[in-house]
Amino acid sequence: MTQTLVDFDEALTRYEPVMGLEIHVELNTASKMFCGCATEFGADPNTQVCPVCLGLPGSLPVVNAKAVESAIRMGLALNCEIAEWCRFARKNYFYPDMPKNFQTSQYDEPIAFNGWLDVEVDGETYRIEIERAHMEEDTGKSLHVGGSTGRIHGADYSLLDYNRAGIPLIEIVTKTIEVPGDKAPAVARAYVNQVRDLMLALGVSDARMDQGSLRADVNLSLRPVGTTAFGTRSETKNVNSFRSVERAVRYEISRHAGILDAGGSVLQETRHFHEADGSTSAGREKSDADDYRYFPEPDLAPVAPSREWVEELRGTLPEPPTERRKRLQTEWGFTDLEMRDTIGAGALELVVATVEAGAAPASAKKWWLGELARRAKEDGVELDAMPITAVQVAELQGLIEAGRINDKIARQVIDGVLAGEGSPEAVVVGRGLEVVSDEGALSAAVDAAIAANPDVAQKVRDGKAAAAGALIGSVMKDMHGQADAGRVRELILEKLS
Repeated sequence: MTQTLVDFDEALTRYEPVMGLEIHVELNTASKMFCGCATEFGADPNTQVCPVCLGLPGSLPVVNAKAVESAIRMGLALNCEIAEWCRFARKNYFYPDMPKNFQTSQYDEPIAFNGWLDVEVDGETYRIEIERAHMEEDTGKSLHVGGSTGRIHGADYSLLDYNRAGIPLIEIVTKTIEVPGDKAPAVARAYVNQVRDLMLALGVSDARMDQGSLRADVNLSLRPVGTTAFGTRSETKNVNSFRSVERAVRYEISRHAGILDAGGSVLQETRHFHEADGSTSAGREKSDADDYRYFPEPDLAPVAPSREWVEELRGTLPEPPTERRKRLQTEWGFTDLEMRDTIGAGALELVVATVEAGAAPASAKKWWLGELARRAKEDGVELDAMPITAVQVAELQGLIEAGRINDKIARQVIDGVLAGEGSPEAVVVGRGLEVVSDEGALSAAVDAAIAANPDVAQKVRDGKAAAAGALIGSVMKDMHGQADAGRVRELILEKLS
């Protein structure tokens, strides 16, 4: 069925978006939530399973203490209250990758609740209130074979990998988010970005969105401008990049507006996000909490963290992201605009790592927000998904400062690194890109440029030093950009003085 979309800006003249975000964070514990199976990503299918995570009769779960510790630290970092006593529950629903036909989760008794996180967009701070952060286990993974979309519709058959089933998971659920409509996509992106930064700082997850260890569900509804009643929401599931979170919000606003303008009713359902064009498609009708028939898990004892332990864990928290960013801005000497651009591009941690690897902050920013951001946009990937590391960017800048390459050659070096040819040093050597500083070769190239451009040479002799730029350009062209431009200029002025 063809979907009628309303232009985003036009939709906001008639409707106000209301959002809710759910972020699922896989913990980096060595074993699963309720059993001793390994959690290594990428293992052969169904090699990290046991009777407990497969839900076989007679098997009994045991809570992973490290996962509880990580959940408490996450809750504290999100400014949540930590429960003095909480229980697990069974969330009942059928899906092929749920081996037990229920998920062991938390419902009305989460480990952490009533928190908040501030995010900044275009110089404005928005407080995102957090309803809960609760512990649960992840599901398995379905692989649909055949068809053109990778979805179950049109597939010839499906394969199930239960390695992921039972991996410790924390679900962070916001309260209702109401911000200016035009800011909603950017606020959603900034919030997911900041949660990821926080998880990395805490060290509780690798937060790899490309591998699914951090993924977001985007709940969205529209209401007519000037009204207060919430509309019917849709839930776009498992969005796995910052850019896609932003695009999903924009698309759903346009889609909902199209339905409402036509006098239709939005269906409460889950939606699949499509990276190729930023659209969503219907999944299944969304159940309400009552439909899951939650009841307390009879095979697990309640979790009751002591106040002493909670305070001890509070002492392990890293510097809050907002305070850290202010400190870094001061240390780096960035303007507000420069820092905002760095954060907005998703480059903050990349710049931090590049500076730690030895580059100056301005140089690190130049590469990540310039050439590399341009290439990431062209390739349609997140900046941190580019196949070049912060250490390699710092090495690239070091080669420039050592006079071995220049900025123009550096772009060719980036080509090689992205193509998998090795480190910047290896690419420079392998491609023979090092700047030519041999006096004899440079002198000969300068003589040839002077001979080929007598009118320009005469201007330099007459005292117009700026005219030397044309001769430098000629030498650089003849030497494929590998001449030492500074030394070339010196030689030209020496020869024509």
